Amino acid sequence: MNLKEKIGQRIMSGFPGPEMNEEFINLVKEYKVSNVILFKHNIVDKKQLKKLCADIQTLVKAETGHPALIGIDQEGGVITRLPSDCVNVPGAMAIASTGDPGYAEKAAEITGRELRALGIQIDYAPVADVNNNPLNPIIGARSYGDTPEQVSRYCLATLKGFNNTGIIATAKHFPGHGDTANDSHVSLPMIDKSLDELYEMELVPFKALIEACIPSIMTTHILFPQIEKEKVPATMSRRIITGLLKQELGFKGLITSDCMEMGAIAEYYGTAKGVAAAMAAGVDMVMISHTVSKAVEAIKEVEKAVEDGRISMNEMDESVDKILVYKKQYCLDPKGEAGTKEAFDASEDIRNKTITLVSGKIPPLGDKPVFVGCADYRSGMVSNVEINDTTSAGFMAGRVGGDSYVTTKDPTDEEIAKVVDYVKGHTSIVVNTYNGHLYDGQMKLVKTMSDMNIPMILIALRNPYDLKDLPSHVAGIAAWDYSNETLAALVPFVTGKVTPTGKMPIKL
Repeated sequence: MNLKEKIGQRIMSGFPGPEMNEEFINLVKEYKVSNVILFKHNIVDKKQLKKLCADIQTLVKAETGHPALIGIDQEGGVITRLPSDCVNVPGAMAIASTGDPGYAEKAAEITGRELRALGIQIDYAPVADVNNNPLNPIIGARSYGDTPEQVSRYCLATLKGFNNTGIIATAKHFPGHGDTANDSHVSLPMIDKSLDELYEMELVPFKALIEACIPSIMTTHILFPQIEKEKVPATMSRRIITGLLKQELGFKGLITSDCMEMGAIAEYYGTAKGVAAAMAAGVDMVMISHTVSKAVEAIKEVEKAVEDGRISMNEMDESVDKILVYKKQYCLDPKGEAGTKEAFDASEDIRNKTITLVSGKIPPLGDKPVFVGCADYRSGMVSNVEINDTTSAGFMAGRVGGDSYVTTKDPTDEEIAKVVDYVKGHTSIVVNTYNGHLYDGQMKLVKTMSDMNIPMILIALRNPYDLKDLPSHVAGIAAWDYSNETLAALVPFVTGKVTPTGKMPIKL
């Protein structure tokens, strides 16, 4: 294998549509890039997705002599890529609200079987971040909780579920993305903690997963100035990747980067230089998710780095050998069927156990309820670009009966006044928020309506921090994600036909 072929084994790339385009095909043919990341924009339905994965394998095998590792962000809940005819399970914090790590194992088995049937080998889950900062805009409900012990328990159960189905589980985002109020997709966050502090909190789940032989770990683009004195994020830090992860924690598995086109890398260091630095730091597989031209620039930069000694040829070979071992072990023919009734029913059963009454008592809706709240929106760059056209207000009014009013994600005083005027005369108010604790307008609307002396339910459709300090007469429900599956699950709870059994898994 020549240098170009070796570099191609260490690159994971993507393309913009439901079929491989000419630019991506040329990337594989000319630069031997042999691993693929899939997003929602690549997927139409399960039949198309299975064929796409097969086409990728055919191309990559023909051009490189080895199969492709195909990866996907299929966490469940707020981060899902699979189509509606496949099963999208609830997310991490939702599953933690069941109080039973066994449901994390079941959810991972459901997801693992879906991916195995489609021809996907890697799931970028579980999220091993401890969400100990309520203002975190990008992790939140993607985490199993705000204590390292709880996150560890549920991550270990998730790992077991993926292992049972032959899928590569990937713990992320090492050494931790929980204690930040910034999103590394658009900025360069910093966590100013000592190594001892990291060992007490952020590193606990990763350490547990390493001891349980998790096959893969993803790095984070965050500065840790007390650990790495150079101003480079963890992904580009040899002290963190080789020194801490490999040597101190003893991780022998596949180390993959988060996407190198994210703002934390692209805007501060440049994607190409960042890729070379990540490989020099000890990252095995580096992700350039979207832009073929940036992948080409990065490959050329890595070639230079090998030639001038910044990247060791011995370490290059070690990473390539590791990747080839993983391909031999995990790149198997698709097995089973995705989207079975049994899988849908199992996921629905788990979801029903996640609905959590946080405070108050669910009131009767009366004969003229009104449903209010913002539409779904792209809450972070990791979320899908396409926004679900379904609104909670419209969906619930259609299922339950009543009126609806869809707001913006951050209502102004003028908009709030219009909503208040609209809801007058209704027998009850059911309002949804979506990360309202990060948008003053959403919470101001909730407060204003709660003062109207009308029976009211507040449903938090992502992070549960929106439910903090509600008046006693307002029922607060944590529902964890803004999906059709969750909206449908909420109907019997909102109408009082079923009592929620979920327990709040974090401190508000």
